Amino acid sequence: MTISSVLKKRVRYAPYLERLVQPQELVPLFRTGQNLGWSGFTGVGAPKIVPQVLADHVATNSLQGQLRFNLFVGASAGPEESRWAELDMISRRSPHQVGKPISRAINDGRIQFFDKHLSMFPQDLTYGFYTRERPAGAPILDYAIIEATAIKEDGSIVPGPSVGASPEFVAVADKVILEVNTATPSFEGMHDIDMPVNPPHRPPYPYMSVDQRNGLDSIPIDPAKVVAIVESNQRDIVPPNTEADDASRAIASHLIGFLEHEVTCGRLPANLHPLQSGIGNIANAVIEGLSSASFKNLTVWTEVLQDSFLDLFENGSLDFATATSIRLTEPGFRRFFDNWDEFSKKLCLRSQVVSNNPELIRRLGVIAMNTPVEVDIYAHANSTNVSGSRMLNGLGGSADFLRNAKLSIMHTPAARPSKTDPTGISTIVPMASHVDQTEHDLDIVVTDQGLADLRGLSPTERAREIINHCAHPDYKPILTDYLDRAEFYARKHKCLHEPHILKNAHKFHINLAEKGTMKVDSWD
Repeated sequence: MTISSVLKKRVRYAPYLERLVQPQELVPLFRTGQNLGWSGFTGVGAPKIVPQVLADHVATNSLQGQLRFNLFVGASAGPEESRWAELDMISRRSPHQVGKPISRAINDGRIQFFDKHLSMFPQDLTYGFYTRERPAGAPILDYAIIEATAIKEDGSIVPGPSVGASPEFVAVADKVILEVNTATPSFEGMHDIDMPVNPPHRPPYPYMSVDQRNGLDSIPIDPAKVVAIVESNQRDIVPPNTEADDASRAIASHLIGFLEHEVTCGRLPANLHPLQSGIGNIANAVIEGLSSASFKNLTVWTEVLQDSFLDLFENGSLDFATATSIRLTEPGFRRFFDNWDEFSKKLCLRSQVVSNNPELIRRLGVIAMNTPVEVDIYAHANSTNVSGSRMLNGLGGSADFLRNAKLSIMHTPAARPSKTDPTGISTIVPMASHVDQTEHDLDIVVTDQGLADLRGLSPTERAREIINHCAHPDYKPILTDYLDRAEFYARKHKCLHEPHILKNAHKFHINLAEKGTMKVDSWD
């Protein structure tokens, strides 16, 4: 078949070009029940052509529910996995996902979803934890489908805008299919790759600063594993960012004021510590706020970079950033490629086991900022399950950072919009309906109403601080009434450390389910 001139330049290991195929030729390789690993992280860097061809095959031949796979992706892939979910092509999924079709399938029970800390997922996969039913010595993955932007002379893989768990997938896969994406520029030179080494003789990751590298800028692979390459001409599609609203700007203002105060008190240096920020409009608003604040010479150690970080690069506030994914919108990628010489020198993409590594997060003193579903009055946080059981996107890397950061911050609006209550649903509740991060892991809670500094406070002190500073005004008296009653009950029963009345602890959620509002009329 004809080989494009761009592909010839990108694939510098000649034997791979002999394995170039049309993607339709690969369909017979796939059988139901296989374990597949895809590259990609938070919607960028995932394979696009092969998954689309397989989905077309299922749709055309009415094979919905008959060709199903156990799918592993470092975090979430792109729209391809949503289409697979719609076609009932996913039997099991780990460790994180985004998209209504896949979350609907999980909540309908059609996909068995295993949620896991993103720092731990790749290594646990290599241990064989998720494939225990396989015979001893059998490959963990049948196929790894990996997007590359270039292939080096030794056959090693140059990823694109994400690394994720690709090194581990390549290491444990029986066979590898490479999608070489020629629609996007080559990212060669931007990556720093650590290949998996299993304990008990695993050496420590050596990084002492965000810009330190080990010198390996591509993913090593035994060329014999590569059974096919496919040329891809599709760029990543990331939906537009939600514009910052008044609530997210207020959160950003409270948080930046707190950081400035910490500098004044000498608990942080003038350039802070390496920053980590999650995904979403609040996270973007915080980064946008930092771009207009007085902080200079900032550094970032995070898992995902969004468009707003480009502002920090451009105005000179940000010196260097490390992540495992650059999740940019189409205008963001265009801006990034137009300023490649400037931005690429200030950025390093690493494996997710490194970007989310607990020991490195603690070593570097990262400031972690993430958004929960809800936080209770004692600062237990729920990041995953609405009303205790409806899965959203999965835990992601929030706990990797919050458990180990120098400053662990959760930011959320005090109330979220609701169709049945003009105030909305309170994100501050008596008892979290599901707990992903415990009270022991959170230092700061911020809403549009204010900021609660919880460091060194007892549970009852924390509760007053959270209610007084973070709760929506419509919910503040209700939460205060609950806490007063719980303390009265606990004093009588000599259990005052973290007072609760269990029969009322989830009444916010019960009231919402039964009456469409969290505004409890009576606790009796």
